[in-house]
Amino acid sequence: MRTGDLLRTAMQNTFRSKLRTSLTIIAIFIGAFTLTITSAIGAGISDYIGNQLGAIGAQGVLTVTAAPDDELGAEDGPARYDPDRASAGGGLPGGGLGITTLTADDVEAIEATDGITRVEPTVMVNAEFITAPGADKYEISLNPAAAATVPDLAAGEPLSDSDESEILLPDEFLDVLGFADAEDAIGADVTLGVTDALGEQHEVPATVVGVTNTSLLSLGASINQHLTEQIVQTQETGRTVEGPTGYISVTAFIDPDASDDEIAAIKADLADQGFQAQTTADQIGAFQTVINGIVGVLNAFAVIALIAAGFGIVNTLLMSVQERTREIGLMKAMGMGSGKVFALFSAEAVFIGFLGSAIGAGIAILAGSAISSVLATSVLSGLPGLQIMLFQPLSIATVILVVMAIAFLAGTLPARRAAVQNPIDALRYE
Repeated sequence: MRTGDLLRTAMQNTFRSKLRTSLTIIAIFIGAFTLTITSAIGAGISDYIGNQLGAIGAQGVLTVTAAPDDELGAEDGPARYDPDRASAGGGLPGGGLGITTLTADDVEAIEATDGITRVEPTVMVNAEFITAPGADKYEISLNPAAAATVPDLAAGEPLSDSDESEILLPDEFLDVLGFADAEDAIGADVTLGVTDALGEQHEVPATVVGVTNTSLLSLGASINQHLTEQIVQTQETGRTVEGPTGYISVTAFIDPDASDDEIAAIKADLADQGFQAQTTADQIGAFQTVINGIVGVLNAFAVIALIAAGFGIVNTLLMSVQERTREIGLMKAMGMGSGKVFALFSAEAVFIGFLGSAIGAGIAILAGSAISSVLATSVLSGLPGLQIMLFQPLSIATVILVVMAIAFLAGTLPARRAAVQNPIDALRYE
């Protein structure tokens, strides 16, 4: 029997028992469907994060902070009060929690580190609210460090080093502040509410120069250096005891084309000096790890379903071998070798696996694409560019091949049993 005839015969034999084979295919379909969907979710989120990192130009930026105190949290229960640690907070919020700020000397040391081209220290700035003429007040968080990166703009321009107070407004504030669209907000005046050291609230004006798209990496409204200084000056109003100047972090610029080894060397050098340096990818690593963990668990369930389906293939083909015992004997009596018999039943197993996986992957693509489109215009509308399920041809092909491999392994037992049949005994079988 030629290879083409063997494959054609295998496909014809597959549906001799339609119900039994269909149930086995459904079991494989469930596993392949789940595996395709979960792989697409992982690929979609990873692709979105990668695009966001590229959009903000984060590959040439390190966020440097004081190295965490190893002693902090080393004891069981409440930590003993340490006046030296408390004073390290520099009077900033969180000083009593052991947050160590950076001094001017630290900034100079960081800037002098090999591989760092320039630095921009970040101070703690807070605003209670933002408002615009005729609009209500809304809570907002500020991100002075964002001036060091390239913003993902819906309209307008990036922040500048001018003497004007500039702000990049997140697009989620457009409607509530009374702007028709992103272009309408450009050049508009907004007001930030800032509380001083005595608890009195002041209004700090700013001009919207750009509107940013919402993303997983959004950390609030970006402000330029001049506006940062205005807010800090307002926050310090009424402070009678001047504490040491402290910075919560330093944005260090490096060569955007630096290799991973070069970045690792810079981070190690900073660590030796008592600092902790992280890229943006490092900072979102925990989030990516959680996503990968969830996808991994779902993939594990899908693999378990496929293994269970493999036992279904074993059962289906064992019963087929038993029902076709005399047929097997006749084929061997007519000169068909054991290898061909083994190949015939193995091909049937692989064909069942192919049908289940191909149907599962196909329906997963159709259903996943529809769900992804609906979510993009509803729940995930605030994250433009996020395709929650990204179906990659290589990933889909891998799923189908893996399922076919599992089916082949499952079919080896019944195929071997068919191959070793004695033709005389098989022909006498009733």
